[in-house]
Amino acid sequence: MIPSRQTPTRRHAMGYALGHVLAGALLLMPALLVSTQARAADWPERPIRMIVPFAAGSGADTVGRTYAEELSKALGQPVVVDNKGGAGGLMGTAEGVRTPADGYTLLLSSQGTTVFNLGLYKTLGYDPLKDLVATNVTGTLPNVLVVSPANPAKTVADLIAQARAKPGELTYGSSGVGSSLHMSGVLLELRTGVKLQHVPYRGAPAAVLAAINGEVTMGFFNTPTVLGQIRAGKLKPLAVTSKARVTLLPDLPTMIEAGVPDFDVAVWLGFALPANTPEAIVKRFNAEINRVGQNPQIREKLLVQGFEMLPPGTPEAARKLIVDDQALWLPIIRQSGAKAE
Repeated sequence: MIPSRQTPTRRHAMGYALGHVLAGALLLMPALLVSTQARAADWPERPIRMIVPFAAGSGADTVGRTYAEELSKALGQPVVVDNKGGAGGLMGTAEGVRTPADGYTLLLSSQGTTVFNLGLYKTLGYDPLKDLVATNVTGTLPNVLVVSPANPAKTVADLIAQARAKPGELTYGSSGVGSSLHMSGVLLELRTGVKLQHVPYRGAPAAVLAAINGEVTMGFFNTPTVLGQIRAGKLKPLAVTSKARVTLLPDLPTMIEAGVPDFDVAVWLGFALPANTPEAIVKRFNAEINRVGQNPQIREKLLVQGFEMLPPGTPEAARKLIVDDQALWLPIIRQSGAKAE
C-alpha cells in the first residue's frame, strides 16, 4: 500500500486550523484563571460542611464543633458539623476525599486518619498526601488509661501484671481500628511484651460505656471524653499517654513515669481539604483556623476539655508533620502486626 501524501496546500490549511485552535485555547486560559480566582474571591456563598470522621461526643468532635462555631462567625456562613464515624476515621475521611474541591467541605483530620490507617488497612480508598491538602495542625489530645473502679489495679504495673498472668485475655476498647485509642494499646503491647485483646466500637462513647460496665478491662481515651466519668468515680485513671503530665489531671503520672519506657501518644488534630482546592481558599482557611486557635477564650475552653493548642502553622508545616509521623509510626505498626479486620 502506498502511503497517502498531503499536498502543501492541505498541510498549510491544517496547520493554519491547528494554530487557530491553539491560539483560542491560549486566549481562554487567562479567562479561566480569572474565573477561578473570582470564584475563590466570592467564596463562601453558602454553608460549609465540616466532616468529623468520629462519633458525636468524642474528644475530636468537641474540638471540631468548637472550631465550626468560630469559623461560622469568621466566614459569614454556617459551618455545619457532619459526624461520619467508623473504622478509626477512615469512612468519614474517604467520604471527604470524594467531595468537590470547591471549599465547601472541610475535613477534621488526625494522626489516625493520615498516619495510623496507612499501616492498618490494605486499601484506604485515599492517599492522605495526594488526595488531601492539610491546612493546619491545631493541637493534641493525650489519652488516659482507665479501668473500671471494680478492677483492683491501682497502678499501670498492677495492670501489666494482670496481663502477664492472663496472656491475651485482658481486653481494651477503642473507637475503632486505627484510632489513637487503638494505637495506645498496640504501643503498650510492643513496649511491655504483654498480649491484649482489642475490642473496637463504633465511636468512643460506646467504648467508654463498655469500660464503665466492665465489658472490657481497660481503655485509652481522649482526656475530655472521660474527664466527667473520672471525676464522678465511674472510671479509675492510671496514667496519661503523653510525655508530660496534663493540666487537667496533674497528679496522674505519665506512662513513662509509670514504668513503660518510650511511651508517647498524644494524637494531633487538624483540618484538611480535598486536593486541588483553590490555593486562595486553602490560605483563607489556614488563616482563619490559626486565628481561632490564638483566641484566649477558645484556648481556655479547649484546654478545660484536655486539648493542648499548638502554635499557628502553615499548610506546608502540616504536611511535613504527616510525612514525619508516617516515617515514625508505620514501622511500629508493622512490627506490632496490627491489622484492620
